[in-house]
Amino acid sequence: MSILVTGVAGFIGMHAAAALLARGETVIGIDNLDDYYDTVLKRARLARLNGLPGFTFQRADIADDAAVNRLVPDSVDHILHLAAQAGVRYSLENPRAYVRANIAGHLNMLELARWRRVSHFVYASSSSVYGDTGPEPLAVDASTDRPRSLYAATKRADELMTESYAHLYGFRATGLRYFTVYGPWGRPDMAPTLFARAMLIGEPIAVFNEGQLARDFTFVEDAVAGTLGALDRTGPGHRIYNIGNGRAEPLMRFVRTLEAALGAKARIDFKPMQPGDVLETCADISDAARHFGYTPRTTIDEGLPRFASWYRAYYGVGACVPRSASL
Repeated sequence: MSILVTGVAGFIGMHAAAALLARGETVIGIDNLDDYYDTVLKRARLARLNGLPGFTFQRADIADDAAVNRLVPDSVDHILHLAAQAGVRYSLENPRAYVRANIAGHLNMLELARWRRVSHFVYASSSSVYGDTGPEPLAVDASTDRPRSLYAATKRADELMTESYAHLYGFRATGLRYFTVYGPWGRPDMAPTLFARAMLIGEPIAVFNEGQLARDFTFVEDAVAGTLGALDRTGPGHRIYNIGNGRAEPLMRFVRTLEAALGAKARIDFKPMQPGDVLETCADISDAARHFGYTPRTTIDEGLPRFASWYRAYYGVGACVPRSASL
């Protein structure tokens, strides 16, 4: 297969591209290397892919339709669309960035899929679309009509646009609602990296809702296995799947497990609930298990030590990563 991977210098994008190359696929990666977070990390991820057989890279902004059409070859037959403006809290500060990347950019990818007549269009959605919907665990058919952030609203809009395009133009499409993916090479604006930095240099971490939160933490290798399983899905039409670990871990257990992995103690600053956050996430992954054999295997007891080992090797102690350690 010849596969376009957008957001290839991103966290999941780099891991997914590496896994595709390892099984012999041809990967055309695009990324705009924007500065929402450290571009040095993005370039280091990209360096792990450059030079691998079957990989080519084009720097492009998915919201620039002319550039995308010019740079993406006609040979592409699958699209793995992972590029997006991420982050719930940042959507409160810079909403237009989310409309540009997640709405206009997603539309451009749909148009590319339409006119290139791709076999399968797979894209990243988010567990954020569920808002505070209950009960847990969250099934794909749970209500998604009350997003708690603009980020969540844009990802739900992506799902609806894809449903329309798949119906109108007859191509196979799959949306993946990722649940809190973590692991080596993870984003520096997410809890594991923020917490690790603060713990190692003795700074406090802000823990919201007095620590009464729970998340479905998904190790990146499991998320990538689910992503490739979805890419290989043979069923017709547009389907949406949860990609999670299938369990809600209390936030304070996550903190204590990371402390043990790093050999460092956290100074905790408990705070009230943050706007846009939800109390708990937990994925019902039964559809993904049934349709393409998705079986996550990595608990935080196994995944966090692997993350901590990478963190120390890449950053060292007291490295300069974003401050404001919080969840």
